[in-house]
Amino acid sequence: MLIRQGDARPLAADRSLACSLALAAGALNTVGFYKIGIYSSHMTGAVSTLADRVALGDFAGALVCLGLVGAFVAGAAASTLLANEGQRRELAGIHALSIMAEAVLLAGLAAADAWAPQLWGGLGFVLGMSALMGLQNAVVTRISNARIRTTHVTGMVTDIGIELGNLLDIALRRRRRAEAAVNLEKLGLHVPTVAAFLLGGVGGVFAYREIGAGMLLLVAVSLAGLALPGILATRRVRG
Repeated sequence: MLIRQGDARPLAADRSLACSLALAAGALNTVGFYKIGIYSSHMTGAVSTLADRVALGDFAGALVCLGLVGAFVAGAAASTLLANEGQRRELAGIHALSIMAEAVLLAGLAAADAWAPQLWGGLGFVLGMSALMGLQNAVVTRISNARIRTTHVTGMVTDIGIELGNLLDIALRRRRRAEAAVNLEKLGLHVPTVAAFLLGGVGGVFAYREIGAGMLLLVAVSLAGLALPGILATRRVRG
């Protein structure tokens, strides 16, 4: 799922990757909100709140929002730097390495949340999550040529509306039915991804309430398991 890039990727690979990472993103995003009432990947909300805080003179609140945006951008930039270096070295599994990096960093965040919650259990927790969401979204955007997102639900829901509108137009205007196949394929990608994000969010909150930081560690292990086949495949090719 994390080796082929762009047009070389089959739809099934995009769907599997999108659903897997959307499950993780939904869980991490809602846990951040559960802990301190802030979403870690909702950049539209962060920028809107930033504008609101500045207008009201709440510069402390504005700095928090600015930090969220900065952390998300930093995560995406780090992922891009890693991907560019990997391509220069002709590493086919560089995107798998990025997801493995996310898993390792998330494991570190889980440890900090478990052992030093007074230092890392508030704003630092969400800033860390935001950086990881930026990293993850950059990976899937680049590997799929922007066909899929895993943290940007607004874009996915917009795409669902567009494809439904196209299908309705085909039905009403008796256009060629073959055109509908493309729209159905896109719906078959975006609808499961949104559903996975929702399922991950529900499951994430339930799991965090029961086992705390252990839930973050479980997500980290899952991400590592997703990345490992791509890393091993790259090693075999190089060997």
